[in-house]
Order: sequence, then C-alpha cells, then structure tokens
Amino acid sequence: MCLPIAIGTFVRSVILFNLSAIRSKKFDYIFTGGGCAALSLLIRMIQSGKFADKKILLIDKEPKTTNDRTWCFWENGNGLFDEIVYMKWPVVNFYSDTFSAPLEIAPYQYKMIRGIDFYNYCFEIIRKQQNIETIYGTVRFEDSKVLVDDVVLETNGAVVFNSLYTLPSKENGIIVLQQHFKGWIIETENPSFNMEQATLMDFRVHQDYGTTFCYLLPLSETKALVEYTLFSENLLSPAQYNDGLKRYIHDVLKIEAYKIIDEEAGSIPMTNAKFNFFENGRYNIGTAGGQTKASSGYTFQFIQKNSEKILEQLQSGQQLSQLEKPKRRFHFYDTILLRILKEEKLRGEVIFSQLFERNKARQVLKFLDNETSLAEELKIISSLPTMPFLKAAIRK
Repeated sequence: MCLPIAIGTFVRSVILFNLSAIRSKKFDYIFTGGGCAALSLLIRMIQSGKFADKKILLIDKEPKTTNDRTWCFWENGNGLFDEIVYMKWPVVNFYSDTFSAPLEIAPYQYKMIRGIDFYNYCFEIIRKQQNIETIYGTVRFEDSKVLVDDVVLETNGAVVFNSLYTLPSKENGIIVLQQHFKGWIIETENPSFNMEQATLMDFRVHQDYGTTFCYLLPLSETKALVEYTLFSENLLSPAQYNDGLKRYIHDVLKIEAYKIIDEEAGSIPMTNAKFNFFENGRYNIGTAGGQTKASSGYTFQFIQKNSEKILEQLQSGQQLSQLEKPKRRFHFYDTILLRILKEEKLRGEVIFSQLFERNKARQVLKFLDNETSLAEELKIISSLPTMPFLKAAIRK
C-alpha cells in the first residue's frame, strides 16, 4: 500500500473510532459547523461561566489552520473580539463618478479581523475546557438526524446549533444574488497607503458585470488588502477577477510596481429568503439562520448580536423559541434593493452614492445595522430615487 493511501486509511480509522466513542456519550449542546457563528456563541457560553457543567460537542469538516477569510465591520466601542482586531480605521473613503468623500463615521470605527486570528483565539480557549469535545467530519442531515461521515449521531435530547448553510431555491419570489470577490494583499517598495483611512467602496471601475466596486484596507504604508467585489447572479472566471484587480491597482490607485503576497476569494449569499431559526430539531445560526444582511452581505456583527441574544435566553432559562425575531420591515427594505439590483432598474453605484451623499455616514451605517427607528428610515429612504423603489415596493 502506498504511503498516501495508508495515511488516508489511518485518518479514516481515527475518525470512525472517535465517532464510535462519541456516540456513546450524552451531550447537552451540539454545534454542527465550526465557523464564526458557532465559535462566537461558544466563546460567549464559556466566558459566562454558566455552562462548565454542560457537555458540549463541536463538529467541523476539518481543523481551521488557514487564513481563509477576512471579516470587516463597523462597531461603536469595544466588542468581544476586540483584542484580535488586526486593524481599525476612524475614517472610510467613498468614491464614485458623482460623489467622493472621506466619511466621518464616529462613534463607529471600521474594524478588520483576520480569519486565522479568530480561529486561533477561539480554539485556544476551547482546548482548555474539559467539558468540550471537538471532532472532524462531513456533516449532513436526514430530517432531525445528524450524520457525521454517514454515521448517525445520537443527539439524545441535546440542543443542536447548526451553521451549515444551504442555498435557497429561486422560486416564489425568492431572489438570490451573490456578493463575490477576490482580494490581493499587495506590497509596494515605496509608501503608497494612508494608514488612517480605509476605502469602503470605490465604484471607479467598469460596471459591465453588474454592481462592481473595490475596497482598500491599508495594513501598513507599503501593504494593503485590495478587494474586487461584485453584486450579481453569476460568478466570474478567475481571469476576470484578476483583470479587475490589475486595472484598479494600475488605473485608479496609480501603482505601477507591486508584489502579491497573499490572496483570498469567496462568495456571500444575498437573498430575501426567510430562514427558520428552529427547523427539524435544530437551531440555525449564522448565515444558515439569516444573519447575513441581504442587501450588503455583512455578517460578522449580526452574528455577534444574535449570539448575545441566544446567550441571554440560555442563561435566563427561557425557551429559545421565544427569541426576539428581527423586525420585518428590514427584510422588506432588503428585498426591494435586491429586486432593483437583480433587474438592473437602477445601478448600484447610483444607490450607494446618493445614500452616502445625502445622509450622515453614521446614520447610513446604523440603517445597515437594522438599528434605526422608522422615522430615521423614512428620512434615509426619501433620499433615494423615488420611482424605482416605489415600483419595487408595490411589487413586493
């Protein structure tokens, strides 16, 4: 037997052995998926000190050993994960052909957390907990059953939190766009970036493939993450993302010489589908529970707020089914914007330009966080082109 096959067989045997051992144990909480949502809730449970006597199982496909993503978000004050914030900026820039300006976002700061830092921080805490076990394998569901590598896991009345996302079907008015992107961390020989300002949106790129913008996150005076981002139904070829990045760096940033030291790529669902918090015996969290903002793709802070609410329910002994539901009007707003973007009734560049030009940046961010009052929302909505939004609202 060749060495790779032997190693594969050994790993498979270890997984099956672990599953066999796990099946005989009773757990109070089971997490299927070990990403941002599961880890954010689990760390809160640990730090509360209220669950040390509970048996907890975390299941993920494989260990988190790479910097597979970057989370960016705005936050007022310090958050739970502030000590691993890699960079933060008090000002963000917005650019388009009709409106460009530095946006003062106080009391918010725009923050960046690297995936690998988040995983290392969380698992360092988790490994110290004797009541938490972690296993690796492919999870799937058959109604209320949880299967790991096709082995049925007896949940035995455990509370199951699921963060494994399934893309909804496009039917009955369901809109599914993708926020897809590719980013490069580039390094230049000479200082090229302002460390005090990030670029939130830069629409000074062609819009041939749909709503397209770049953002720029300076990591030093000579290093930055440059991201090429689109809101559309269809993904691009690898060459098209690369071409978009090259054109932006050369034509807009006016940088001739640089080297690529790292890259990332991905796709975030933007959909008006409604996600059930409780379904088939498990509680959906993260993107699987509707915590990705449909009209922007932002997820990290929505996960944090939802995790805090779940923790409060667990600590108070209240039923999770009584968890406060999101305000329905924000789903309505998201659906309208998605419909306009999908049907290309109005260019995304126009919408976001008018949004930031005619409103204070902090109010826009508060609105995108689903935290505004109805009066504040009406003021923001009235700053946008009337007819496209009115027609989309009537259709909704």
